[in-house]
Amino acid sequence: MKVTLAMGNGGEENLELIERIQKFFHNDYLQKAEDATPLDGIEKPVMTTDSFTISPLFFNGGDIGKLSIAGSCNDLAMMGGRPLFLTFGLIVEEGFELKMLDKILNSMAKELKINGAKVVAGDTKVVPKGSVDGVFINISAIGERQASLSQRNIEEGDVLLVSRDIATHGAAIFAAREGIELDNQIQSDCASLWPVIEELMENVDIKAARDATRGGVAAVLNEWARARGLTMEIDEESIPVSEPVKGICEILGFEPLVLANEGTFVAAVSSKEASRALEILKKHNPNAAIIGKVGTQYPKKAILKSPWGTKRFLDMPSGEILPRIC
Repeated sequence: MKVTLAMGNGGEENLELIERIQKFFHNDYLQKAEDATPLDGIEKPVMTTDSFTISPLFFNGGDIGKLSIAGSCNDLAMMGGRPLFLTFGLIVEEGFELKMLDKILNSMAKELKINGAKVVAGDTKVVPKGSVDGVFINISAIGERQASLSQRNIEEGDVLLVSRDIATHGAAIFAAREGIELDNQIQSDCASLWPVIEELMENVDIKAARDATRGGVAAVLNEWARARGLTMEIDEESIPVSEPVKGICEILGFEPLVLANEGTFVAAVSSKEASRALEILKKHNPNAAIIGKVGTQYPKKAILKSPWGTKRFLDMPSGEILPRIC
C-alpha cells in the first residue's frame, strides 16, 4: 500500500492515516484530539525546532525518524534540558510506501522512549509526487532545564572533551549516496545523548556542551571561540577518528573535523573535573577523549596543534560540505 493524495484531504482517508500514525505515539495528550494541547507545570522551559530532509531516508545506523527525534532531543540536552514534549510535522510524498512510513514512525517511537519524551501534537500533509523527496519531518521540542549549560560559562583553562570518535555520520551518508562498500562498513553515530548528559550533570560540573552536527567539531569550536573571545586549542593526535572514516576522508579529501555527527558532542569542563568527565564518557563510548583546552593566545580562533609541535588555524567550515545530511 502507498500514500495517496486522498490521505491528505481531511476526510475519511486522512483520518485513517492519522490513526495509523497515532498508534506509534499513543498517550493521554494525543488521545484528547484537540486543536492544541495544554502543557502545565514546566519550570525553566527550554525549546528548540528543527527540520529533517536527509537523503537517503534510511542509512547504516538509523533513518530519518530516529534522526528527527534524537536530533531534536539532543538540542535540548546540550542546554541541560530534559526532553519532555515534542510536536511533529510530517510531509509525505504521494506514492510513498506505507510500510516504509511505519518503519520511520517506529524508529521515532523507540527514540522517544530513550528520552522519556512524548509527542503531544502533530500535523500531516500529503503532497503530489515530486514535491518532496519521500518524507520531510519538522520537530519542535520542549524540555525542562536541569542545569544551565551554556557557551557563556566557558573560561580560560577549561578542558575540552569529545564524547566519541567523530565524523561517522557524514562518512556513512556519503558512502551510502555514492555506493561505496568498505570492508568495515561505517555506521552513523545517530543516537540520543540525554542519558549521557544526564549522568554527566549528576556527577560533574559541566559548563557547556554542543552536539557537533553540520560543520562538525570544527564548527562547534569556532562558534565557542567567537562567542567567548577565547582560543580553542586542540591536539590533533588526541582527536578520535576510526580507520574506516580516515580512509573515506583520505580518498575524497575530507577533513574529519568538519564532517557532521548526529550522536557526538563536545563538552567544556574545568580542569579539576576533566578526569571524572572523561571516565563517565568512556562508560558510554570507549573512544571518548580529552582533545584540548581553552586559552587566550589567538582570540576568537580555533587552533590545531600537530604531533610535531606546529600549529594551524582550524577555520570555520564554508562552502557546500555535504548537503542534506540531516
